[in-house]
Amino acid sequence: MMKLYFAQKTRATRPRWLLEELGVPYELVPVDLLQREHKSPEYLRVHPMGSMPALEDDGHTVFESAAILLHLADKFPEAGFAPALGTVERAEYYQWMMFCMATMEPPLSAYSAHSRFLPEHERVPAEAERGQKRFTDIARMLEEKLKGRSFVVGERFTAADVVMASILNWGGGMGLLEDFPALRSYVERQMSRPAAQRAQQ
Repeated sequence: MMKLYFAQKTRATRPRWLLEELGVPYELVPVDLLQREHKSPEYLRVHPMGSMPALEDDGHTVFESAAILLHLADKFPEAGFAPALGTVERAEYYQWMMFCMATMEPPLSAYSAHSRFLPEHERVPAEAERGQKRFTDIARMLEEKLKGRSFVVGERFTAADVVMASILNWGGGMGLLEDFPALRSYVERQMSRPAAQRAQQ
């Protein structure tokens, strides 16, 4: 059975969401961040950086949330959470997965860190401002992309929607989607999926 190392309100909700969509058996292993269990010698043998999440599957460990999603979608191709190999939709799926992680999430992380997460004496207001501006530019582009669309790739839900909706939901929780009705609607649709709700319990 697959084993997902998990902490609430972390990127670990992404693979848990997809596992719930798949309906396959898995073991959820809670990791208490407040007790610094993620820095214990036991967990560092699972994930050498001590970050969330990590998935053990058939004796192998996969970490990084997007990598786990790509792995799970390919492991269960019959579920249809990734477009067929060699198609234009598959290329677009890779594009948005990489865009979410490399382009979209970093400025949001910077904004979060320097506006609320870091101790006040460590915050750099200019970093928060830069992160917010960059995320707003991205959101403006995505507002046009997702206007009138249910999903980010093609006409069905894929693992790319897990990442996209998760990051946008995070931004919305910090008040950054007020000017983007199409994005708010997209997030509401995806986050209301029963599997998404279970992943956040």
